[in-house]
Amino acid sequence: MATGKLIVFSAPSGSGKSTIINHLLQRGLNLAFSVSATSRLPRGTEQNGKEYYFLSPEEFRQKIDNQEFLEYEEVYPNCFYGTLKCEVERLIKMGKNVVFDVDVVGGTNIKKHYGNRVLALFIAPPSIAELENRLKIRNTDSPEMIAKRIAKAEFEMSFTLQFDKIIVNNSLEKTLFECEEILREFLNN
Repeated sequence: MATGKLIVFSAPSGSGKSTIINHLLQRGLNLAFSVSATSRLPRGTEQNGKEYYFLSPEEFRQKIDNQEFLEYEEVYPNCFYGTLKCEVERLIKMGKNVVFDVDVVGGTNIKKHYGNRVLALFIAPPSIAELENRLKIRNTDSPEMIAKRIAKAEFEMSFTLQFDKIIVNNSLEKTLFECEEILREFLNN
């Protein structure tokens, strides 16, 4: 399999992309996860350097000023997410294929930067109503945050045509199989 390829996963929060990515990282595809940076606080058992690099809004802004991000976005006021250039280069130098879990704007920016070295996948929920139900079941966000995530999901769905493949996550088992097949084909070409 070729190395140094990049695989972008974008999806509305609650669509299942983290579950899909975690599955694929265990499938012998020489993948490494690009840990994003964020200025939000950790949720649950999240650890710095594992799920995210947790930075204060001030630290995040300083890295923006220093042009240390491949892409970043202020998703909500003072809530930034971004991909550190040094993280991507570190993984590529290790001979890995890099997997990203980024929002739609970040995903399209990575695609623009790296071109055909990137496979951009959009994981779509079966419906907005099902997405809202999944977010409630997940029980990690307040009702106000769920409302914000639903509004953002509707916006994110408008970007689907900028991705290489759109995968509707109706059945997790089917989606895991489909994503693995797509990745194997991309990495072997």
